[in-house]
Amino acid sequence: MFEDHPLDLEGTAVFGCAQAGCRVCQEALLLRHEGLVHFFLHRQARDGVAYDDLAQEGRIALWRAVLGFDAQRGVAFSTYAGVAIKRQIWQAVARARRHRRGLPPTEQADPLEALEETWQQAEVRSALLEAASRLPARLREIIIARYGLDGQPPCTLAALGRRFGLTKARIGQLHNDALVLLRLLAFSGRLRRVCGQDSRKAYARTEALSRVWLQRKRGRRR
Repeated sequence: MFEDHPLDLEGTAVFGCAQAGCRVCQEALLLRHEGLVHFFLHRQARDGVAYDDLAQEGRIALWRAVLGFDAQRGVAFSTYAGVAIKRQIWQAVARARRHRRGLPPTEQADPLEALEETWQQAEVRSALLEAASRLPARLREIIIARYGLDGQPPCTLAALGRRFGLTKARIGQLHNDALVLLRLLAFSGRLRRVCGQDSRKAYARTEALSRVWLQRKRGRRR
């Protein structure tokens, strides 16, 4: 189906390639995860909105998730993309409801659901800030700036390099060092519970990511 490609299209490196503009990787990821769109569509009241229209909304969210996913954070892509797809579909249904009722565009069709979503986002941010506060000072500053936890737009690795007077590669190494610490239960217990990633399986997956980075880091030192 796809042309020969140097990367394993089933691995995590495919996300970086897709985010760099590779159409082969982008199409492979969109096709592989198309089922997520239909999974959430079958669980969302469509309220008269055509299935195909909502499917397209879901695909837009999936596309954005592919471009924004960071495999190093230890969260499964299906979890990351699922939140975005569900929100996009719900918002499309809500817009249709408002249109039929003649409500102003800014009025919430379902304030309780919107409140729950806002609370969840606030809880995740609070839990991540709590975990980051336990990091050494420089790693803490990198994580806070990288993910916009200070209320500012998230920083790229290149921008962080300029801020610290370091290369982009070095900032990437420090970023990965911080993630290794944040994956430890002592740092991330609350964050794991909030994100539903506190199972043994989820912990084993993130521990494997940390081992890969630590092995790569030791290899560079030889």
